[in-house]
Amino acid sequence: MQEFDLIARYFAPLATAPEAFGLKDDAAIIRTRHGFDLVITTDQVAQGTDFFADDPPDAIAKKALRVNLSDLAAKGAKPEYYLLNLALPRSVREEWLAEFAHGLSEDQRQFGISLLGGDTSATEGPLSISITAMGFVPEGRMVKRSGAKVGDAVYVTGTIGDSGGGLALLRGEANDFGEADRAYLVNRYRLPHPPATFGTTLYDIAHAGVDVSDGLIADLGHLASASGVGIVVRGEQVPLSPALKALWGTDTLARAVVGGDDYQIAFTAPSGLSGPFTCIGQVQAGEGVSLRMNDEAVVIPQPGYRHF
Repeated sequence: MQEFDLIARYFAPLATAPEAFGLKDDAAIIRTRHGFDLVITTDQVAQGTDFFADDPPDAIAKKALRVNLSDLAAKGAKPEYYLLNLALPRSVREEWLAEFAHGLSEDQRQFGISLLGGDTSATEGPLSISITAMGFVPEGRMVKRSGAKVGDAVYVTGTIGDSGGGLALLRGEANDFGEADRAYLVNRYRLPHPPATFGTTLYDIAHAGVDVSDGLIADLGHLASASGVGIVVRGEQVPLSPALKALWGTDTLARAVVGGDDYQIAFTAPSGLSGPFTCIGQVQAGEGVSLRMNDEAVVIPQPGYRHF
């Protein structure tokens, strides 16, 4: 297919917002909203690094979108729009594109977001997908990395390390692992579950926040550095799934906190809060992040994923 035929068939139907003009123009409009700030984030996912070539096309599409929704959720923003840039290998067929677009369509309905535009090009290299997502947060209320206060508790949503476990299984680790647990962990790698609904309330409670993408210890390290504080993570309080414990046994904690691709929210807030999150530590004077298990230090050689 030619580029404009491809856009008209698969992506114009995703441009549900009137500001997108049905993708018939080469620009879109974002109207300002009184009392709100526009929050913008962007992430790229690439074949061989963030997903496998034989992953389902709809899951690839959803992962590309959801890693951005995770960033918006960690800022307290409600998602509204996104831009999509695709570098497509010439081997990609229409059936693949149809499933890819279907995945985006399902997530648009689930998360209330619309495509605004983007670009499509051919590449001799691997498939690469770049999405820029936009959302709104009440004016001056965006949750930054830099607001943590000494005495805060540290909280995290969801469970940690499941995606890393799924990746390990896809790479051939524990081939005799139980089917139900395997399916659960592989799905968590292929399909993140960012807490987008909870994220829209985050600014009511959080002093600082970050999405957990490179690994819990690494991302809390970014938050600690931006805030000029230290963080102690209590390993016995880190939420770990039964499937992950069955896979990694006594190594679960050490591997889970550096695994990456969790796309949950870690945040600091006053102690004693309850909600769809778990208290895992404290903010203290100092710098960096330390992991302790029953008051004994746990050595972590590398805190998370390195992009380079």
